[in-house]
Amino acid sequence: MASESGTQIPGVVTRFAPSPTGFLHIGGARTALFNWLFARHHGGKALLRIEDTDLKRSTKEAIDAILDGLDWLGLDWDAEPVFQSERGSRHVEVAEKLLEAGHAYKCFATPEELEEMRAAQRAAKEPLRYDGRWRHRDPSEAPLGAPFVVRLKTPESGEVTIHDQVQGAVTVRNEELDDYILLRADGSPTYMLAVVVDDHDMGVTHVIRGDDHLNNAFRQLPIYRAMDAIEGGWPDPVYAHIPLIHGADGAKLSKRHGAMGVDAYRDEMGILPEALFNYLLRLGWGHGDREEITRDEAIELFDIDGVGKSPSRFDLKKLENLNGHYIREADNARLAGLVAARLPGEVDQDLLAEAMPVLKTRARNLDELAEGAAFLFKHHPIEITDKAVALLDDEARARLAVISARFKAENDWTIEALEATTKSIAEELELGLGKLAQPMRAALTGTTTSPGIFDVLVLLGREEALARIDAQAASAG
Repeated sequence: MASESGTQIPGVVTRFAPSPTGFLHIGGARTALFNWLFARHHGGKALLRIEDTDLKRSTKEAIDAILDGLDWLGLDWDAEPVFQSERGSRHVEVAEKLLEAGHAYKCFATPEELEEMRAAQRAAKEPLRYDGRWRHRDPSEAPLGAPFVVRLKTPESGEVTIHDQVQGAVTVRNEELDDYILLRADGSPTYMLAVVVDDHDMGVTHVIRGDDHLNNAFRQLPIYRAMDAIEGGWPDPVYAHIPLIHGADGAKLSKRHGAMGVDAYRDEMGILPEALFNYLLRLGWGHGDREEITRDEAIELFDIDGVGKSPSRFDLKKLENLNGHYIREADNARLAGLVAARLPGEVDQDLLAEAMPVLKTRARNLDELAEGAAFLFKHHPIEITDKAVALLDDEARARLAVISARFKAENDWTIEALEATTKSIAEELELGLGKLAQPMRAALTGTTTSPGIFDVLVLLGREEALARIDAQAASAG
């Protein structure tokens, strides 16, 4: 499948690499989506790596939540997930190759010496960075058995330009980088080393991630280039750093803006996966004025050149409006199953599915659908809200008694027949139809809002509907 802006890129491999220290963040979900779509668009592979090296904060519950959220969004992967924590020996192997070839060195600086160094830099208002004090020293100068870390020898002069697929050409002077740690004193690999080794070993060609990682690219490239010099076959990846998502106020998206995890949009807010998929797609990527884009269309249309440089703003109202569209498009039986889980007690899903065409016309989320459907599963005498009680004065209850008598003589319990009968009553009483529909709605649903009143009558069925009307008619003063 070719991109509209160019030919298909052969051999594309992308990856999504979350840290399992909590839920699947909404920003992470968009990053996963962009990686998945780019790979699918170009006929390549989309891979998943769980970066669980922080064993104190990484939990099985968080891993399960991430996998569950990705699965709910419909993002499938072309291999089993790679767990970074299981690859420590490979990370160490690469560090040792760098050390042996002179691209890395042992640093024996003590924590006290490093703190003195940083204090002097702070006093001089200089950037806090390692000063390379062990870069050119022989390890034999260190006390026997002294602990050490392994640092990368980053280039000391010149500059590096990354031709980022989103940000454009970005240049950093090498003197701004310091010789960062590859292996800690306990022999464990750092994130910066592990990411590069894993991306290389997984065959990743395109690194698509948030632009908060842009600086990391300049720190990671020296590892690629050193290893390429040592053994070949370590090409630079293509980078695409996408802007972060901001809240409606323009600030970086945070908890104060509302739900942050994909699970909250599904469980607490009643958003459909296809709606969130579509919304995240349009959050920073566009194709003309198109708002509603199906999964197949997204695969056909998506490419990195459609991603903007500016941060996008998360708009909950837009998401809910889009969700309303997908609710109206959704299969009624599927919706019934989702809504049934949000209703108390036993629920007749067949009846719920039958009611969906009239319930879903204005609903923006599954909770609104559940609220709209609740009247179906109440039993008389039903609870009446205060607002609905206000519609049931003595005059209204007397009208309900008239309606009940006429409905009991009705042989055809259909929308058309019940509407005709009600209109006839209204004409006889010289009333507007609303003067009959409003107390009927209060009596039948216990609320002041519902689907069309004649839909409600038919869905409840003759026996239940008449019982509810009679319960209120009998209360007339």
